[in-house]
Amino acid sequence: MIITSKSNPTIKEIIKLNDKKFRREAGLYLVEGTKPVNECIAAGGEVERVVCTEKLSENYDNPIVVSEEVFGAISSEKTPQGVIAVVKIPQNNLKSPENSCILLDRLQDPGNLGTIIRTANAAGYREIYLINCTDPYSPKAVRASMSGIFFTEIFQGSEEEILKALGGMPLISADMYGENIFGFDPPSKFCLCIGNEGSGISDVIKNNSDYKVKIPMSETCESLNAAVSAGIAMYVLKERNFK
Repeated sequence: MIITSKSNPTIKEIIKLNDKKFRREAGLYLVEGTKPVNECIAAGGEVERVVCTEKLSENYDNPIVVSEEVFGAISSEKTPQGVIAVVKIPQNNLKSPENSCILLDRLQDPGNLGTIIRTANAAGYREIYLINCTDPYSPKAVRASMSGIFFTEIFQGSEEEILKALGGMPLISADMYGENIFGFDPPSKFCLCIGNEGSGISDVIKNNSDYKVKIPMSETCESLNAAVSAGIAMYVLKERNFK
């Protein structure tokens, strides 16, 4: 059966998952596109259901098949590929990191957040701690993560809770007044802290940091995008791992 009505109760519930409030209440999020959906399944994501158009229905087990019009109502893409997975949000209890990790403090741009998750996965940072950030499970953040969200652990909590979980892990904060990151010798394990796009790292995180580093820039440049800064720092601090 092909669902052709946007008023179908199941479709209405899925459309709601584009909203943060309903994602939180349902404990579900959306993964869209052929490659992301397939990688989510391969990574062991808890896929509740797959919604797709008729032409893709043979690729998935027991999918919800919908018309092109209905799929367009669910999709957040400009050019939908015709498949969306409804996936359980992992319930990761706060714990101490096992290896070098990332702390993101009040990031508000979902594109930045997703890009950092993508780069963290590429650079081998598996544990990512979020303090008052935008929703990492929003469609835009998931899309920007390029499947990185399936291969990293996301932990969310208050400043106090996360600092406690990080315990004795040395904190390295990205700060414009820190020492040159290209001459910095990091400890073998650490937590890289990246702050808000406009105001940087909070005073509390900064005061708890063991080190502060900066990326040198020309005089004509005031700052770098948060995701770009994070990407450079992630690789520079793990340079010895890539030699």
